[in-house]
Parts: sequence; structure tokens; C-alpha cells
Amino acid sequence: VQLQASGGGLVQAGGSLRLACRATGRSFTTYAMAWFRQAPGNERKLLAAIKWSANTDETYYGEAVKGRFTISKDNPTNTVYLQMSGLKPEDTAVYYCALNPRSNKTWFTLSAFDYWGQGTLVTVSS
Repeated sequence: VQLQASGGGLVQAGGSLRLACRATGRSFTTYAMAWFRQAPGNERKLLAAIKWSANTDETYYGEAVKGRFTISKDNPTNTVYLQMSGLKPEDTAVYYCALNPRSNKTWFTLSAFDYWGQGTLVTVSS
């Protein structure tokens, strides 16, 4: 499975960005996809996760981004999006998309995700 993320860049505080991540490969299953971020010297943290079934839109958001970021999906193209608004300088980080291939109780935790994108840098200037 390969995950290709795009959409990062430089934005002013208060601005918006939309990240995209497409999953490709042979014969893989997706239970959930998610976005994480990691700032220098910090741990990688969950931002938002979404279950992949076409029968549900269940999502999970980290506290730091609730109300500002929105995760969405396009099942036919295996693409997950992260719409970010109200960006702050502290949102500056490398953003990673990830794929969880199996169902489990903790489907939105870091350890549940087996496949990772290469990361895309988001820089928010003050």
C-alpha cells in the first residue's frame, strides 16, 4: 500500500489549507484512514480519523483541532482529505496520512495504523 499526500504549504495565521492523501496498491482493505502531525521535538499526534465503510461517516477528532479541521473521504478514489481552517502558528508541523487495515476497538490510535504517507509540511506564519 502506498499513500501519497499533497496540499501542504505556507499559509498565514487564520488561513485555510486542504490536504489530500490517496491510497494505492494491490488488494488492500481499508478500515480507517487518518491524519496525524508531528512538530520538531514532539510526538506524532492524531488529528482526525474516519472509518472507511461506505455505510458510515464515523469520525474521531483530537481535541486540538475540533471545530477547525474536518476530515472527509472519497471511497471510489481511496482518497482522504483534511480541510483545515483557522490555522494557527502552533499548527506548523509535518502532516502524515495513515491507513488502518483492520477493525479493532482502538481504531483511531497511532498503533492501529500500519501504512503511512511521506508527510507534507504545513507552515503557518504569524
